[in-house]
Amino acid sequence: MWTLLVFSGLLIWAGIMLLPWRPWRTGESFEWDACVSASDLSDVTALIPARNEAAHVEPTLKALAAQGNGLRIILIDDQSTDGTREIASRLPCPNLEIIAGTPPPAGWTGKLWALEQARLRVRTPLTLLLDADIELGCGALAALREKMRREELRFISIMARLAMEGFWEKLLLPAFVYFFRLLYPFRLSNDPRAPRVAAAAGGCILLETRVLTEIGGFGALRGAIIDDCALARLVKGAGHATWIGLTRAIRSTRRYPTLAAIWNMVARCAFAQLRYSSLLLLAAIAVLLIAFAGPVAGLAAPEPAVQMIALATLCLMELSYLPTLRYYGLPAGWALALPAIGVLFAAMTWHSAFRHWLGYGVEWRERRYLGSARSNG
Repeated sequence: MWTLLVFSGLLIWAGIMLLPWRPWRTGESFEWDACVSASDLSDVTALIPARNEAAHVEPTLKALAAQGNGLRIILIDDQSTDGTREIASRLPCPNLEIIAGTPPPAGWTGKLWALEQARLRVRTPLTLLLDADIELGCGALAALREKMRREELRFISIMARLAMEGFWEKLLLPAFVYFFRLLYPFRLSNDPRAPRVAAAAGGCILLETRVLTEIGGFGALRGAIIDDCALARLVKGAGHATWIGLTRAIRSTRRYPTLAAIWNMVARCAFAQLRYSSLLLLAAIAVLLIAFAGPVAGLAAPEPAVQMIALATLCLMELSYLPTLRYYGLPAGWALALPAIGVLFAAMTWHSAFRHWLGYGVEWRERRYLGSARSNG
């Protein structure tokens, strides 16, 4: 039994390390040299859905307004009760339009309905989808547009740098990005020869407006909980080139300072990611436990050979995590916690399913979705 458990874990990590698309690497990175803040951005409209984002909307809008001239910004106040609209309206932000969102119709998630209301007002060739907590670095939008033109992309998505300041953020948020890349390998997502693999990070997406219209707008994914990947899949499925990458120069100002905050963030959509399937849940939990807990348990095996295999497996596991830690400037020592982190994410996934079975569904921004919404298209 010990040998089977430990050897299974070794096969998992050896397989991950040997995959030709190397999902553990951080090669798909979006960085730029020059800070171009005076570009003509009159061909871009930014859409920002905002529901109770008073704590984040000011730096987001200020950074967006500094990107260049002519940029049109539409902020959808999604029935906020914390003064989001009032804060936004006081900012010296040229070409800012604030619209009052209406309650989402049946079958729509709140964010997608807010975006659909704004989409109908877009008249520019390019549309930027930006979360209310995403702060663009200097020249980011001009650099994104240039990359689209140079590489003939129709859709580009950037995974913003999450806040990694407190203990729990440093422990779990780099791993969140790491696991996302294992689940959605960026190299495959960016490869037109892999049409079934598509990924996006919804915080920052730039795409051609005509493509958004072609796929049916946000109505085509109106019930999706994991709407960013659903959108990427529709765009790529329609034959358009998409790209996703990491960055350090576009950041989220939202904090997750406690274990509970990160736990809820993951658990709200983990079971949706598994398409509410109990079989997929059991398979995912089994793989996570074998991959992360199995090697640690193997160190206590009575056979020295099994102990050596377990140790080798742990080394492979931690080696795969080092590029992510280096990318975010974190000490390599955090990799030693990866087995415990993997078990924590397994528990979050199980809790996500448990909440669904109890009828709680997905709760986000004081709205609850009971599982009828699609997960990822």
